[in-house]
Amino acid sequence: MKRPVVVPRQESLMYPIVKNPFVHNLQFSTLDMIRIALMSVTIAPVRLVSLALLFGLAWLLAAISLAYRTPEEKEKPLAGWRKSLMATVILLGRAVCFCTSFQIKVKGRPTTAEEAPILIVGPHSSFFDGLVLFYCSTLPSCVSRLENSSILIVGSLIEYTQPVLVKREDPNSRTNTIKEIHKRAHSGGKWPQIIIFPEGTCTNRSCLINFKSGAFYPGTPVQPVIIRYPNQFDTVTWTWEGPGAFALLWYTLCQFYTSVEIEFLPVYTPSEEEKKNAALFASNVRAKMAEALGVPVTDHSYDDCRLMQKAAKLKLPKSAGLVEFMKLNKKLGLKFDHANDLLDKYYAIAKNSGGNITYDEFAKYLRLPKSEALEEVFNLYDRNGSGTIDFREYVIGLSLISSPENTEETIKFAFQLFDEGNKGYITKEELSTILHGAFNMDGLDAKVLFDEVDVNEDGKICFDEFYQHAMKKPEYAKLFKTYQNAKMNGHEKQE
Repeated sequence: MKRPVVVPRQESLMYPIVKNPFVHNLQFSTLDMIRIALMSVTIAPVRLVSLALLFGLAWLLAAISLAYRTPEEKEKPLAGWRKSLMATVILLGRAVCFCTSFQIKVKGRPTTAEEAPILIVGPHSSFFDGLVLFYCSTLPSCVSRLENSSILIVGSLIEYTQPVLVKREDPNSRTNTIKEIHKRAHSGGKWPQIIIFPEGTCTNRSCLINFKSGAFYPGTPVQPVIIRYPNQFDTVTWTWEGPGAFALLWYTLCQFYTSVEIEFLPVYTPSEEEKKNAALFASNVRAKMAEALGVPVTDHSYDDCRLMQKAAKLKLPKSAGLVEFMKLNKKLGLKFDHANDLLDKYYAIAKNSGGNITYDEFAKYLRLPKSEALEEVFNLYDRNGSGTIDFREYVIGLSLISSPENTEETIKFAFQLFDEGNKGYITKEELSTILHGAFNMDGLDAKVLFDEVDVNEDGKICFDEFYQHAMKKPEYAKLFKTYQNAKMNGHEKQE
Protein backbone atom coordinates (compact mmCIF):
# COMPACT_ATOMS: atom_id res chain seq x y z
CA MET A 1 0.00 0.00 0.00
CA LYS A 2 1.55 3.29 -1.04
CA ARG A 3 2.05 6.00 1.53
CA PRO A 4 0.86 9.57 0.84
CA VAL A 5 2.53 12.69 2.15
CA VAL A 6 2.61 12.50 5.94
CA VAL A 7 0.02 14.74 7.58
CA PRO A 8 1.49 17.08 10.26
CA ARG A 9 0.70 15.79 13.76
CA GLN A 10 -0.21 17.69 16.88
CA GLU A 11 2.79 17.53 19.20
CA SER A 12 0.43 17.38 22.18
CA LEU A 13 -1.03 14.08 20.92
CA MET A 14 2.20 12.30 20.03
CA TYR A 15 2.88 8.94 21.66
CA PRO A 16 4.14 9.10 25.27
CA ILE A 17 7.81 8.42 25.93
CA VAL A 18 6.83 5.44 28.08
CA LYS A 19 4.29 3.36 26.20
CA ASN A 20 3.21 1.03 29.02
CA PRO A 21 4.09 1.88 32.63
CA PHE A 22 1.78 -0.86 33.96
CA VAL A 23 3.82 -3.92 33.04
CA HIS A 24 6.68 -5.63 34.90
CA ASN A 25 8.48 -8.56 33.33
CA LEU A 26 10.58 -10.30 35.96
CA GLN A 27 13.51 -12.10 34.32
CA PHE A 28 15.12 -14.94 36.31
CA SER A 29 18.75 -15.91 35.78
CA THR A 30 19.99 -19.36 36.77
CA LEU A 31 21.65 -17.83 39.84
CA ASP A 32 18.37 -16.15 40.84
CA MET A 33 16.49 -19.44 40.66
CA ILE A 34 19.15 -21.27 42.69
CA ARG A 35 19.12 -18.53 45.35
CA ILE A 36 15.31 -18.56 45.60
CA ALA A 37 15.26 -22.36 45.88
CA LEU A 38 17.87 -22.39 48.68
CA MET A 39 16.38 -19.43 50.58
CA SER A 40 12.89 -20.94 50.33
CA VAL A 41 13.89 -23.80 52.61
CA THR A 42 16.24 -21.87 54.91
CA ILE A 43 15.94 -18.11 55.59
CA ALA A 44 12.57 -17.18 53.98
CA PRO A 45 10.41 -19.31 56.34
CA VAL A 46 12.17 -17.80 59.37
CA ARG A 47 11.56 -14.30 58.02
CA LEU A 48 7.91 -15.10 57.36
CA VAL A 49 7.37 -16.33 60.94
CA SER A 50 9.14 -13.24 62.26
CA LEU A 51 6.87 -11.01 60.17
CA ALA A 52 3.80 -12.77 61.54
CA LEU A 53 4.99 -12.26 65.13
CA LEU A 54 5.84 -8.59 64.57
CA PHE A 55 2.54 -7.91 62.84
CA GLY A 56 0.72 -9.66 65.66
CA LEU A 57 2.46 -7.53 68.29
CA ALA A 58 1.84 -4.32 66.33
CA TRP A 59 -1.82 -5.28 65.95
CA LEU A 60 -2.10 -5.90 69.70
CA LEU A 61 -0.69 -2.46 70.53
CA ALA A 62 -2.93 -0.82 67.92
CA ALA A 63 -6.00 -2.64 69.24
CA ILE A 64 -5.20 -1.56 72.81
CA SER A 65 -4.72 2.04 71.70
CA LEU A 66 -8.06 2.07 69.88
CA ALA A 67 -10.06 0.26 72.57
CA TYR A 68 -12.99 1.91 74.35
CA ARG A 69 -12.82 5.22 72.50
CA THR A 70 -15.93 7.35 72.73
CA PRO A 71 -17.56 8.70 69.53
CA GLU A 72 -16.12 12.12 70.43
CA GLU A 73 -12.60 10.70 70.77
CA LYS A 74 -12.88 9.04 67.36
CA GLU A 75 -13.40 12.48 65.80
CA LYS A 76 -10.17 13.83 67.34
CA PRO A 77 -6.46 13.00 66.96
CA LEU A 78 -5.06 10.34 69.30
CA ALA A 79 -3.79 11.82 72.54
CA GLY A 80 -2.33 10.84 75.91
CA TRP A 81 -1.40 7.21 76.51
CA ARG A 82 -2.99 6.15 73.22
CA LYS A 83 -0.54 8.34 71.31
CA SER A 84 2.42 7.35 73.48
CA LEU A 85 2.33 3.81 72.05
CA MET A 86 2.98 5.19 68.59
CA ALA A 87 6.78 5.21 69.03
CA THR A 88 6.70 1.47 69.77
CA VAL A 89 4.51 0.78 66.75
CA ILE A 90 6.99 2.70 64.55
CA LEU A 91 9.87 0.60 65.92
CA LEU A 92 7.93 -2.57 65.16
CA GLY A 93 7.29 -1.26 61.62
CA ARG A 94 11.01 -0.74 61.10
CA ALA A 95 11.65 -4.23 62.44
CA VAL A 96 9.21 -5.55 59.83
CA CYS A 97 11.25 -3.79 57.15
CA PHE A 98 14.44 -5.38 58.46
CA CYS A 99 12.90 -8.86 58.54
CA THR A 100 11.67 -8.44 54.97
CA SER A 101 15.35 -8.03 53.91
CA PHE A 102 15.11 -4.26 53.29
CA GLN A 103 18.20 -2.11 53.69
CA ILE A 104 16.78 1.39 53.87
CA LYS A 105 18.69 4.61 53.22
CA VAL A 106 16.94 7.88 54.11
CA LYS A 107 17.91 11.16 52.46
CA GLY A 108 16.68 14.62 53.33
CA ARG A 109 14.74 15.75 56.39
CA PRO A 110 11.18 14.64 57.11
CA THR A 111 9.12 17.65 58.19
CA THR A 112 6.39 18.05 60.78
CA ALA A 113 2.65 18.51 60.28
CA GLU A 114 3.02 22.22 61.02
CA GLU A 115 5.53 22.67 58.17
CA ALA A 116 3.83 20.42 55.61
CA PRO A 117 0.54 18.73 56.56
CA ILE A 118 0.54 16.54 53.44
CA LEU A 119 3.21 14.12 52.18
CA ILE A 120 3.18 13.41 48.43
CA VAL A 121 4.82 10.04 47.73
CA GLY A 122 5.85 8.58 44.38
CA PRO A 123 6.40 6.72 42.25
CA HIS A 124 3.87 4.23 43.60
CA SER A 125 5.08 0.85 42.40
CA SER A 126 4.57 -1.67 45.19
CA PHE A 127 2.59 -2.65 48.27
CA PHE A 128 5.97 -2.30 50.02
CA ASP A 129 5.77 1.48 49.52
CA GLY A 130 3.84 1.66 52.77
CA LEU A 131 7.13 1.27 54.65
CA VAL A 132 7.59 5.03 54.17
CA LEU A 133 5.15 5.54 57.07
CA PHE A 134 7.77 4.32 59.56
CA TYR A 135 10.45 6.81 58.48
CA CYS A 136 8.46 10.05 58.72
CA SER A 137 8.74 12.47 61.67
CA THR A 138 5.75 10.70 63.25
CA LEU A 139 3.27 8.08 62.07
CA PRO A 140 1.21 9.80 59.34
CA SER A 141 -2.42 9.11 58.43
CA CYS A 142 -3.21 7.38 55.15
CA VAL A 143 -6.10 7.54 52.72
CA SER A 144 -7.80 4.15 52.51
CA ARG A 145 -10.99 2.46 51.38
CA LEU A 146 -13.53 1.98 54.16
CA GLU A 147 -13.55 -1.79 53.45
CA ASN A 148 -9.85 -2.05 54.39
CA SER A 149 -10.61 -1.07 57.99
CA SER A 150 -12.55 -4.34 58.35
CA ILE A 151 -9.67 -6.61 57.30
CA LEU A 152 -8.41 -8.86 60.11
CA ILE A 153 -5.25 -7.46 61.80
CA VAL A 154 -4.50 -5.08 58.91
CA GLY A 155 -7.74 -3.19 59.60
CA SER A 156 -6.69 -2.23 63.13
CA LEU A 157 -3.25 -1.14 61.93
CA ILE A 158 -4.83 1.06 59.26
CA GLU A 159 -7.30 2.48 61.78
CA TYR A 160 -4.42 3.29 64.14
CA THR A 161 -3.05 5.73 61.56
CA GLN A 162 -6.37 7.63 61.87
CA PRO A 163 -6.97 7.32 58.13
CA VAL A 164 -9.16 9.34 55.82
CA LEU A 165 -11.63 6.62 54.81
CA VAL A 166 -13.11 6.61 51.32
CA LYS A 167 -16.58 5.16 50.77
CA ARG A 168 -16.53 4.25 47.09
CA GLU A 169 -20.22 3.35 46.95
CA ASP A 170 -21.10 6.85 48.23
CA PRO A 171 -21.64 9.27 45.29
CA ASN A 172 -20.41 12.08 47.56
CA SER A 173 -17.27 10.17 48.55
CA ARG A 174 -14.83 12.30 46.56
CA THR A 175 -16.24 15.56 47.93
CA ASN A 176 -16.29 14.27 51.52
CA THR A 177 -12.72 12.96 51.22
CA ILE A 178 -11.45 16.32 49.96
CA LYS A 179 -13.29 18.11 52.78
CA GLU A 180 -11.73 15.84 55.40
CA ILE A 181 -8.23 16.30 53.93
CA HIS A 182 -8.82 20.07 53.85
CA LYS A 183 -9.97 20.09 57.50
CA ARG A 184 -6.93 18.16 58.72
CA ALA A 185 -4.46 20.09 56.56
CA HIS A 186 -5.68 23.37 58.07
CA SER A 187 -5.69 22.13 61.68
CA GLY A 188 -2.37 23.81 62.48
CA GLY A 189 -0.56 20.53 63.11
CA LYS A 190 -3.14 19.06 65.50
CA TRP A 191 -3.78 16.13 63.17
CA PRO A 192 -0.92 13.92 61.92
CA GLN A 193 0.44 14.44 58.42
CA ILE A 194 -1.55 12.77 55.64
CA ILE A 195 0.47 10.52 53.33
CA ILE A 196 -0.91 10.28 49.79
CA PHE A 197 0.17 8.38 46.67
CA PRO A 198 -1.38 10.74 44.09
CA GLU A 199 -0.87 8.42 41.10
CA GLY A 200 -3.65 6.24 42.49
CA THR A 201 -2.25 3.00 41.07
CA CYS A 202 1.05 1.13 40.76
CA THR A 203 3.49 1.57 37.86
CA ASN A 204 6.90 0.15 36.98
CA ARG A 205 8.69 3.41 38.04
CA SER A 206 9.65 4.22 34.44
CA CYS A 207 7.75 7.51 34.72
CA LEU A 208 5.37 9.50 36.90
CA ILE A 209 1.81 9.19 35.66
CA ASN A 210 -1.00 11.71 36.18
CA PHE A 211 -1.35 13.01 39.75
CA LYS A 212 -4.89 13.17 41.13
CA SER A 213 -5.73 16.60 42.49
CA GLY A 214 -7.32 15.62 45.82
CA ALA A 215 -4.16 16.16 47.87
CA PHE A 216 -3.65 19.62 46.41
CA TYR A 217 -7.08 21.20 46.92
CA PRO A 218 -6.26 22.40 50.46
CA GLY A 219 -3.55 24.65 48.97
CA THR A 220 -1.16 24.02 51.87
CA PRO A 221 2.59 23.30 51.65
CA VAL A 222 3.39 19.68 50.82
CA GLN A 223 6.54 17.62 51.17
CA PRO A 224 7.34 15.45 48.14
CA VAL A 225 8.83 12.06 49.03
CA ILE A 226 10.40 9.82 46.39
CA ILE A 227 11.09 6.09 46.63
CA ARG A 228 13.80 4.22 44.75
CA TYR A 229 14.47 0.48 44.67
CA PRO A 230 18.00 0.33 43.15
CA ASN A 231 18.21 -3.45 42.79
CA GLN A 232 19.39 -5.45 39.81
CA PHE A 233 16.75 -8.13 40.46
CA ASP A 234 13.43 -6.33 41.00
CA THR A 235 11.13 -8.35 43.25
CA VAL A 236 9.06 -5.43 44.53
CA THR A 237 7.32 -3.92 41.49
CA TRP A 238 3.64 -4.88 41.51
CA THR A 239 1.80 -3.82 38.36
CA TRP A 240 -1.25 -4.79 36.32
CA GLU A 241 0.84 -7.19 34.22
CA GLY A 242 3.44 -9.21 36.05
CA PRO A 243 3.92 -11.38 39.16
CA GLY A 244 1.22 -11.38 41.83
CA ALA A 245 1.48 -9.99 45.36
CA PHE A 246 2.29 -13.22 47.20
CA ALA A 247 4.91 -14.25 44.60
CA LEU A 248 6.66 -10.88 44.96
CA LEU A 249 6.56 -11.12 48.76
CA TRP A 250 8.16 -14.57 48.65
CA TYR A 251 10.82 -13.56 46.09
CA THR A 252 11.68 -10.59 48.31
CA LEU A 253 11.98 -12.77 51.41
CA CYS A 254 14.36 -14.94 49.38
CA GLN A 255 16.82 -12.10 48.70
CA PHE A 256 19.95 -11.55 50.80
CA TYR A 257 18.87 -7.91 50.96
CA THR A 258 16.72 -5.41 49.06
CA SER A 259 17.93 -1.82 48.76
CA VAL A 260 15.46 1.01 49.30
CA GLU A 261 16.08 4.75 49.15
CA ILE A 262 13.58 7.18 50.65
CA GLU A 263 14.29 10.82 49.85
CA PHE A 264 12.44 13.66 51.51
CA LEU A 265 12.57 16.61 49.14
CA PRO A 266 12.29 20.24 50.30
CA VAL A 267 8.80 21.42 51.22
CA TYR A 268 6.90 22.77 48.21
CA THR A 269 4.91 25.91 49.04
CA PRO A 270 2.23 26.69 46.44
CA SER A 271 1.91 30.09 44.78
CA GLU A 272 -1.35 32.00 44.86
CA GLU A 273 -2.13 30.69 41.37
CA GLU A 274 -1.48 27.09 42.45
CA LYS A 275 -3.69 27.52 45.52
CA LYS A 276 -6.56 28.40 43.17
CA ASN A 277 -5.71 25.69 40.64
CA ALA A 278 -5.19 22.24 42.21
CA ALA A 279 -4.40 20.63 38.84
CA LEU A 280 -1.58 23.13 38.23
CA PHE A 281 -0.29 22.57 41.78
CA ALA A 282 -0.28 18.79 41.23
CA SER A 283 1.44 19.11 37.85
CA ASN A 284 4.22 21.33 39.21
CA VAL A 285 4.90 19.06 42.20
CA ARG A 286 5.02 16.07 39.85
CA ALA A 287 7.55 17.91 37.66
CA LYS A 288 9.80 18.50 40.69
CA MET A 289 9.63 14.86 41.70
CA ALA A 290 10.25 13.63 38.15
CA GLU A 291 13.31 15.88 37.91
CA ALA A 292 14.71 14.45 41.16
CA LEU A 293 14.02 10.90 39.95
CA GLY A 294 15.35 11.50 36.45
CA VAL A 295 12.22 10.04 34.79
CA PRO A 296 9.67 11.50 32.34
CA VAL A 297 6.04 12.30 33.10
CA THR A 298 3.09 10.92 31.14
CA ASP A 299 -0.66 11.43 31.23
CA HIS A 300 -1.45 7.78 31.87
CA SER A 301 -3.84 7.27 34.77
CA TYR A 302 -5.92 4.69 36.61
CA ASP A 303 -8.51 5.01 33.82
CA ASP A 304 -5.95 3.48 31.44
CA CYS A 305 -5.77 0.50 33.79
CA ARG A 306 -9.55 0.17 33.66
CA LEU A 307 -9.41 0.19 29.86
CA MET A 308 -6.61 -2.40 29.99
CA GLN A 309 -8.85 -4.69 32.03
CA LYS A 310 -11.70 -4.14 29.57
CA ALA A 311 -9.36 -5.00 26.68
CA ALA A 312 -8.37 -8.23 28.44
CA LYS A 313 -12.04 -9.19 28.86
CA LEU A 314 -12.50 -8.64 25.12
CA LYS A 315 -9.56 -11.01 24.47
CA LEU A 316 -7.45 -8.14 23.15
CA PRO A 317 -3.88 -7.54 24.40
CA LYS A 318 -4.08 -5.57 27.66
CA SER A 319 -1.86 -2.88 26.18
CA ALA A 320 -4.55 -2.23 23.56
CA GLY A 321 -6.49 -0.25 26.18
CA LEU A 322 -3.67 2.21 26.84
CA VAL A 323 -4.56 5.62 25.38
CA GLU A 324 -2.91 8.01 27.90
CA PHE A 325 -6.44 8.83 28.94
CA MET A 326 -5.90 12.08 30.85
CA LYS A 327 -4.23 13.67 27.83
CA LEU A 328 -7.11 12.71 25.55
CA ASN A 329 -9.52 13.93 28.21
CA LYS A 330 -7.83 17.34 28.35
CA LYS A 331 -7.16 17.75 24.63
CA LEU A 332 -10.24 16.11 23.12
CA GLY A 333 -12.78 16.19 25.95
CA LEU A 334 -12.92 12.39 25.92
CA LYS A 335 -14.99 10.95 28.79
CA PHE A 336 -14.27 7.53 30.23
CA ASP A 337 -17.69 6.08 29.42
CA HIS A 338 -17.27 7.13 25.79
CA ALA A 339 -13.78 5.61 25.63
CA ASN A 340 -15.20 2.42 27.13
CA ASP A 341 -17.89 2.29 24.43
CA LEU A 342 -15.34 3.00 21.70
CA LEU A 343 -13.27 0.02 22.88
CA ASP A 344 -16.26 -2.24 22.16
CA LYS A 345 -16.54 -0.72 18.69
CA TYR A 346 -12.80 -1.05 18.14
CA TYR A 347 -12.92 -4.71 19.16
CA ALA A 348 -15.63 -5.39 16.58
CA ILE A 349 -13.19 -4.21 13.90
CA ALA A 350 -9.84 -5.48 15.22
CA LYS A 351 -10.78 -8.81 16.83
CA ASN A 352 -9.56 -10.86 13.86
CA SER A 353 -6.31 -8.99 13.25
CA GLY A 354 -4.31 -9.42 16.46
CA GLY A 355 -5.52 -6.31 18.27
CA ASN A 356 -4.76 -3.65 15.62
CA ILE A 357 -6.89 -2.56 12.67
CA THR A 358 -5.28 -3.36 9.32
CA TYR A 359 -6.18 -1.67 6.04
CA ASP A 360 -8.09 -4.80 5.01
CA GLU A 361 -10.07 -4.80 8.29
CA PHE A 362 -10.81 -1.08 7.90
CA ALA A 363 -12.22 -1.66 4.42
CA LYS A 364 -14.18 -4.70 5.58
CA TYR A 365 -15.70 -2.78 8.49
CA LEU A 366 -16.92 0.00 6.17
CA ARG A 367 -17.97 -2.57 3.55
CA LEU A 368 -15.92 -0.73 0.94
CA PRO A 369 -13.34 -1.93 -1.57
CA LYS A 370 -9.81 -0.53 -1.44
CA SER A 371 -9.52 2.85 -3.11
CA GLU A 372 -7.39 5.99 -3.00
CA ALA A 373 -10.03 7.80 -0.95
CA LEU A 374 -10.23 4.97 1.60
CA GLU A 375 -6.45 4.70 1.73
CA GLU A 376 -6.13 8.42 2.42
CA VAL A 377 -8.55 8.24 5.35
CA PHE A 378 -6.81 5.14 6.74
CA ASN A 379 -3.45 6.91 6.61
CA LEU A 380 -4.89 9.87 8.50
CA TYR A 381 -5.80 7.50 11.33
CA ASP A 382 -2.43 5.69 11.17
CA ARG A 383 -0.52 8.43 13.00
CA ASN A 384 2.81 6.62 13.33
CA GLY A 385 2.86 5.15 9.80
CA SER A 386 2.95 1.56 11.07
CA GLY A 387 0.42 0.28 8.54
CA THR A 388 -2.09 -0.51 11.29
CA ILE A 389 -4.36 1.51 13.60
CA ASP A 390 -4.18 0.92 17.34
CA PHE A 391 -6.92 1.91 19.80
CA ARG A 392 -5.30 5.24 20.68
CA GLU A 393 -5.02 6.17 17.00
CA TYR A 394 -8.61 5.07 16.46
CA VAL A 395 -9.91 7.32 19.27
CA ILE A 396 -7.87 10.31 18.07
CA GLY A 397 -8.91 9.67 14.46
CA LEU A 398 -12.58 9.66 15.33
CA SER A 399 -12.18 12.82 17.41
CA LEU A 400 -10.05 14.86 15.01
CA ILE A 401 -10.83 13.43 11.57
CA SER A 402 -14.20 11.73 11.26
CA SER A 403 -16.48 13.20 13.92
CA PRO A 404 -15.79 16.87 13.03
CA GLU A 405 -16.73 16.08 9.42
CA ASN A 406 -19.81 14.11 10.47
CA THR A 407 -22.05 17.16 10.83
CA GLU A 408 -25.69 17.30 9.84
CA GLU A 409 -24.66 19.50 6.92
CA THR A 410 -22.19 16.89 5.66
CA ILE A 411 -24.72 14.08 6.03
CA LYS A 412 -27.34 16.10 4.17
CA PHE A 413 -24.87 16.75 1.36
CA ALA A 414 -23.99 13.06 1.11
CA PHE A 415 -27.67 12.11 1.05
CA GLN A 416 -28.34 14.61 -1.74
CA LEU A 417 -25.39 13.17 -3.65
CA PHE A 418 -27.15 9.79 -3.76
CA ASP A 419 -30.74 11.08 -4.06
CA GLU A 420 -31.16 11.83 -7.74
CA GLY A 421 -34.09 14.15 -8.39
CA ASN A 422 -34.37 15.14 -4.72
CA LYS A 423 -37.09 12.52 -4.08
CA GLY A 424 -36.36 12.22 -0.35
CA TYR A 425 -35.05 8.65 -0.56
CA ILE A 426 -32.25 6.61 -2.19
CA THR A 427 -32.83 3.58 -4.34
CA LYS A 428 -30.60 0.55 -4.53
CA GLU A 429 -29.54 1.52 -8.07
CA GLU A 430 -28.60 5.08 -7.05
CA LEU A 431 -26.48 3.85 -4.16
CA SER A 432 -24.76 1.29 -6.38
CA THR A 433 -23.98 3.86 -9.09
CA ILE A 434 -22.37 6.40 -6.73
CA LEU A 435 -20.41 3.79 -4.78
CA HIS A 436 -19.07 2.29 -7.96
CA GLY A 437 -17.97 5.71 -9.21
CA ALA A 438 -16.50 6.85 -5.87
CA PHE A 439 -14.94 3.64 -4.56
CA ASN A 440 -15.16 1.15 -7.44
CA MET A 441 -17.58 -0.99 -5.40
CA ASP A 442 -19.26 -3.83 -7.25
CA GLY A 443 -23.01 -4.36 -7.26
CA LEU A 444 -23.04 -7.25 -4.78
CA ASP A 445 -21.15 -5.30 -2.08
CA ALA A 446 -23.39 -2.28 -2.69
CA LYS A 447 -26.47 -4.48 -2.19
CA VAL A 448 -25.13 -5.76 1.16
CA LEU A 449 -24.49 -2.20 2.33
CA PHE A 450 -27.91 -1.08 1.12
CA ASP A 451 -29.64 -3.85 3.09
CA GLU A 452 -27.67 -2.86 6.21
CA VAL A 453 -28.81 0.77 5.96
CA ASP A 454 -32.39 -0.03 4.91
CA VAL A 455 -33.61 -0.82 8.43
CA ASN A 456 -37.29 -0.64 7.44
CA GLU A 457 -36.68 -3.11 4.58
CA ASP A 458 -38.94 -1.15 2.24
CA GLY A 459 -36.48 -1.10 -0.67
CA LYS A 460 -35.42 2.52 -0.17
CA ILE A 461 -33.27 4.51 2.23
CA CYS A 462 -34.90 7.58 3.78
CA PHE A 463 -32.87 10.38 5.35
CA ASP A 464 -33.44 9.14 8.92
CA GLU A 465 -32.03 5.72 8.06
CA PHE A 466 -29.10 7.31 6.24
CA TYR A 467 -28.46 9.67 9.17
CA GLN A 468 -28.55 6.94 11.81
CA HIS A 469 -26.08 4.80 9.85
CA ALA A 470 -23.78 7.76 9.26
CA MET A 471 -23.75 8.54 12.99
CA LYS A 472 -22.75 4.96 13.78
CA LYS A 473 -19.89 5.09 11.27
CA PRO A 474 -18.60 8.68 11.10
CA GLU A 475 -15.69 7.46 8.94
CA TYR A 476 -18.05 7.70 5.95
CA ALA A 477 -18.29 11.50 6.32
CA LYS A 478 -14.56 11.93 5.81
CA LEU A 479 -14.68 9.57 2.85
CA PHE A 480 -17.40 11.58 1.14
CA LYS A 481 -15.53 14.80 1.88
CA THR A 482 -12.44 13.28 0.30
CA TYR A 483 -14.47 12.16 -2.71
CA GLN A 484 -16.12 15.59 -2.99
CA ASN A 485 -12.75 17.38 -2.87
CA ALA A 486 -11.32 15.02 -5.48
CA LYS A 487 -14.24 15.76 -7.82
CA MET A 488 -13.91 19.51 -7.29
CA ASN A 489 -10.17 19.39 -7.95
CA GLY A 490 -10.87 17.35 -11.08
CA HIS A 491 -13.34 19.97 -12.35
CA GLU A 492 -10.86 22.77 -11.67
CA LYS A 493 -8.18 21.00 -13.66
CA GLN A 494 -10.57 20.51 -16.56
CA GLU A 495 -11.44 24.18 -16.54
